[in-house]
Amino acid sequence: MRVLLVSSNTERTAIIPLPLGPAFVAAACRRAGHETVLLDLMSERDAIPALQKRIEEFRPGAIGISVRNIDDQNMASPKFLLPAVRDVVAVCRRLCDAPIVLGGPGYSMFPESVLRFLQADMGIRGEGEIVFPALLERLQSGSDPYGLPGVYLPGHPPVGAIFSTSLEDLPLPEPELWLPAARQSRDFWIPVQGKRGCPMGCSFCATKLIEGTHIRRRSPESIAQWVEQAAACGFRNFCTVDNTFNIPPSYAKGLCREIIRRRLDVNLWCIVYPKWVDRELVELMARAGCHEVSLGFESGSDCVLTRFHKRFRAGEVRTTAEMFREAGIRRTGFLMLGGPGETRETVEESLAFADSLDLDSLKIAVGIRIYPETDLAATAVAEGLIAPEDDLLRPTFYLAPRIQEWLPPRMAAYKASRSWVM
Repeated sequence: MRVLLVSSNTERTAIIPLPLGPAFVAAACRRAGHETVLLDLMSERDAIPALQKRIEEFRPGAIGISVRNIDDQNMASPKFLLPAVRDVVAVCRRLCDAPIVLGGPGYSMFPESVLRFLQADMGIRGEGEIVFPALLERLQSGSDPYGLPGVYLPGHPPVGAIFSTSLEDLPLPEPELWLPAARQSRDFWIPVQGKRGCPMGCSFCATKLIEGTHIRRRSPESIAQWVEQAAACGFRNFCTVDNTFNIPPSYAKGLCREIIRRRLDVNLWCIVYPKWVDRELVELMARAGCHEVSLGFESGSDCVLTRFHKRFRAGEVRTTAEMFREAGIRRTGFLMLGGPGETRETVEESLAFADSLDLDSLKIAVGIRIYPETDLAATAVAEGLIAPEDDLLRPTFYLAPRIQEWLPPRMAAYKASRSWVM
């Protein structure tokens, strides 16, 4: 079958996102024998005309559309991104009668409401590399897709998500499949994913809806080989998109050692959970080419960290940040202010803590996006801030009522006096 996969995201961020998820699915479809084309709308100057041209030339028998983001998570002026994706679905519907299948992280968080809003034929919640080829087989034979794990159909009961038990069984995409646009500039950051799943259980986080809670890994050898393959094409900047690069530490150390063994000249950027970090890991990361880490500590107040279900405390963040500073690795910190239990005192505590770390940069979010099936959503319901039946598809935020009026101007004043704060 001819399969067209469309990465619908056109929202540019600090690091322009490349379509790693759709590339994984495309590789799985090709391995299953389907003629597969991946269209990244981010790389197109005029997205809709490019989509029209590809459909008219390729004449797909099935179309998969990846939904990356629902909104920009900006409470001050939220931008709802799904109307643009609905235009993509409408173009596909107008030009051909191929079934339209949704997927991606944004879809997995809101499977029923996104399917309804975008008016597609069906969707896959979880990892499409497993289900999408099986779904294509049913579509090709004319069989009913209902009953496939992870497949949502309009008007049918929810079915849950599907996750693989082993990432090693899933193919890695070849660079030529998904990096043609990046070839125009060697400054692109190439996403690298060695693990999926997060057991940390942060109160506000929706990762469990996208990847599950059980950590599944590819071998350090296969990931290093994949990085080496992309580096041979001229790319040097790689960002690890594992939610927690350093968990478990043994895996992170193994990957660093494999990169060092291969003598890869790369520039790595990693997301680090500020616990379970030792000097050996930091030194290995530096030797492997890590020049920057993101430390998602979210608060400098231990009582707020407890409410967030964080496994670390402020003292551990300080120790971790200092080890990376001594290794010459840039550190970007993150604060998430206004959550349950936040007060003026805890905000000031977090700001003073962030100042004391002497970070290279700091990003601050005021208000927290509420996602379904999280403890934060349950708290918001209990406090009467949202209704139990609210699907939360439209940007909805939690901001502690006692500091709603005080916090935004306080943050504006704080940022104005610090050039390194974003």
